[in-house]
Parts: sequence; structure tokens; C-alpha cells
Amino acid sequence: MDFVSNKVTIIGAGFAGIGMAIKLKEAGFHDFVILEKADELGGTWRDNTYPGCACDVPSHMYSFSYELNPGWSRMFSPREEIWDYMRSVVDKHGLAPHFRFGTKVTGLEYEDATHRWRVSLGDGSTFMTNAVVSGIGALHIPKFPDIPGRFAGPSFHSAEWDHTIDLTGKRVAVIGTGASAIQFVPEIASKVDKLYVFQRSAPWIQPKPDFAIPDRMKRILRLPGAARALRGSLYWLLETRALGFAVDPRLMKVHQRLAERHLEHQVPDPGLRTRLTPDYTIGCKRILISNDYYPTLTRDNVELITDGIDHLTAQGVVTGGREIDVDVIIYGTGFKVVDALSDQRIIGRDGLKIQEAWQDGVEAYFGVTTTGFPNLFFLLGPNTGLGHNSVVFMIESQVRYVMECLRLLSRTKARAMDVRPEAQRAYNDRLQERLTRLVWSEGGCTSWYLDDHGRNRATWPGFTFEYWAKTRRPTPSSYTLLY
Repeated sequence: MDFVSNKVTIIGAGFAGIGMAIKLKEAGFHDFVILEKADELGGTWRDNTYPGCACDVPSHMYSFSYELNPGWSRMFSPREEIWDYMRSVVDKHGLAPHFRFGTKVTGLEYEDATHRWRVSLGDGSTFMTNAVVSGIGALHIPKFPDIPGRFAGPSFHSAEWDHTIDLTGKRVAVIGTGASAIQFVPEIASKVDKLYVFQRSAPWIQPKPDFAIPDRMKRILRLPGAARALRGSLYWLLETRALGFAVDPRLMKVHQRLAERHLEHQVPDPGLRTRLTPDYTIGCKRILISNDYYPTLTRDNVELITDGIDHLTAQGVVTGGREIDVDVIIYGTGFKVVDALSDQRIIGRDGLKIQEAWQDGVEAYFGVTTTGFPNLFFLLGPNTGLGHNSVVFMIESQVRYVMECLRLLSRTKARAMDVRPEAQRAYNDRLQERLTRLVWSEGGCTSWYLDDHGRNRATWPGFTFEYWAKTRRPTPSSYTLLY
């Protein structure tokens, strides 16, 4: 397949890129290519290889609705199983010929005269395409804290786990206590000599209702309609969690009490329990689930440190005037989520740079299209992340929306479509007005959901079925069609 001939270019081979490719092919459209900077597909589930990596959404929801898997081994699957699932879906839909691995996109530039995009690649080559679908996701740019000093020993981010380093018998410092850390800390604690866990702010943690799925249940799930029924039940169960997010933060009290009881049950030491109790409203940051993180912190060889880090030395970490010598430092400090899109080299109509368009904050119309960038579609764009349900559901809604946009172009014979600035402004004004009344802005915490101006640019402020209903098809009057 020649790059020059591709009418649609998909960037990224994670759930978003794969989902887009499947629907294009189902519609009988085969003139597309999937560009992936790595050597394999998988996105988040390819890159994150840290010990204990697993999904924190039930497996039967964290999958495509049209490719149900009755054979999941656990209620919350490990990353290897999710990665295998993605590869099996790609094989089933015959997507292999469309992939171009080891192909990094370095820039996108819109040509006003032809209404097409010039795609620049890492090897210096370029090609033209009619439309671009960005499925790069957000959990792929590691975020490191700004700590003075330099450590002489090995250090790495959890998303770039260095498997050449044997942690057995080592003194290890873990900086950060987010979603990744609470999974890998229990896995390495029994191997290391001493584990120092540096916590800036305590996360709210609830029990993880995980279990191995017995063979009998797998056989039942293979019966007609059974897996669909389970998925439906899980969907509505998870959707009830949005009541506290989308309706009234006071409704989060039920979730907070569940987390408090979990902490009380697993940490008998009142002093340690106090340091592990967050001082902000639950839901303001991502709610985590784990059954073994708290018990790990009660081990004799594990120490929780809540003092701020002063600086690094060649030998270790200085905190509160105390120098702690360690052999390895592991950063579990999350990702540059809000910056993931705005750091891209994207030039739209009349030379407009994406950074100029987003100088007051990252935003898009339904998180998919941005004024000044015709035929550029974002999957998992601004304000489409979730704190309560499966993001794959959101991806499917966005893919359907993009497909309807492409069908609109086909029906009208237009070359491109650009969301009107007044439509984007009205949508985002309503969105931010709603967000400021909810837990992310009133919870008393700062999080990766917020940008430098304190505005939430990451999460959807409502139920997922709301988003599904609003994105069933584009409103033609919200777009300028270019011929």
C-alpha cells in the first residue's frame, strides 16, 4: 500500500486506532493506513510492562461491545491478556495490511488550496491524506517531578520499566502513589531489601472486586446473550458511580465511607492510617482499587514517607533533613495527559498552530474536532476521559461520530469540514460551567485533570450515555463545509 493513496490516516495502534480501523473496514472503506511509532500494536497495554499491571475496569466492559470475550481469566484482566485480546481482534478483522509500524508522525500541516493534510514522518518523508484520525491517547508521555539534584544509580518511570535491573535485595525508592504505583509496589515489596514509598498526597482506595473466573462461568458466558447480559449489568452498575461526579458531590459520601472502611480494615496502626487518609473529597482525583497495597505498607521492610522531597543526591533522596540511601529510584508519577495533544506539531487553516488555537486551554467540540483544523479528528480528545466507567465505551461513541462526519462529507461532496468557532465556544462554555460545579473543582485537590489555569481539560462531566446520545451524529449547522 502506497502512503500517497491513503484517504484516511489513523495515528496510533491502541484501542482507539484499532476501533477506528474496524469501523472503516466494516463500512467497506479500505483506503486507510494506521501509523504506529512502536514496532507493535497495543498502546498503553504494550508500553506498560511493570509488575502487576492490570486493568482497573472489569474486563467484560474494557473491551469492544461488538467483540465480547467470554474467556477472560479474571474479572480485572492483567495487561498481557488485554494485549492478546487486541491482537486477536486485529487478526479477526484483517487489519494487518493497514499497519505501518516503526513510523513516527512528526507533524501535520493542512493545505488550504487542496483541503488535504500533509503528514510528516520521522524518516523525513511526507505524504498527503484527506483526513487524519488521531488516536495517540494520553497515557504514553511519562511525567517526571521537578526535583533538584541528580541520582547516580539506575532510575526509571513505571511506564518505561527497566527489566534489566534486578531489584532483589536492593534498597528501592518509589516516588508517587498513583494508579500504577499501587499495582507494582505490592509486587516488588517481597523481593527488595528495603522499600521507601514517597507519598505527596494519599489516594482514596476502594476494595478491588477481583477474582479468577471459573471454567463453569466461562461456559455459561458462551451461551447466546450471556456475555451481553453481563456486560449490560456491569455498565449500569458502573454508571451509578457517576451520580456523585455528574449530579452532586455530596453523593460521593457513600464511596468515601467504603474507602474509609477499607483502610480501617487493612491498616490497624492508627498513625499509619492517618497518613494514608486523604484530605480531599473522594473523586476529585482518580479513585483507585486494590486489595494488597495497604497490607504492603504494613510490612517490616516497607516505609511510607509523607515528608516532601528536598532534593536528590548521588546516593539517594533527602527529605526533611534526612538522607536516605537507595540503590534504585522508580517514578510512579503518571503522565502528561493534558499536554499530550498540545505538544504536537499541528498546523491548520491559514497557518494556525494548535498551540495558538489552544493558548487559553485545550478544548474541542465533543472532544473530537477543533476549529481551524478541518478533517482532523481526535479520539479520546479533551474532556472525554472518565472516572467511573470504561473509556472504550467513549472510544466507540467517538468512532461512530467520526464515521458519520465522513459520511456527511461523502453525501455533500465536500472536501473538508471545520467546526464553527461559535459552536465550539458554546459547547465548551456549557461544559466548563458544569465542571466547575462538580467534584473536580470543589474537592479541594489538584490533579492531572486540571491545566495550569485550574480548569478540567481531561474528564467528561456526566453519564456516558449522555455522551453517546449527543454524539450519535454530527449537526451539519455546527460545521463549515469546504468545497
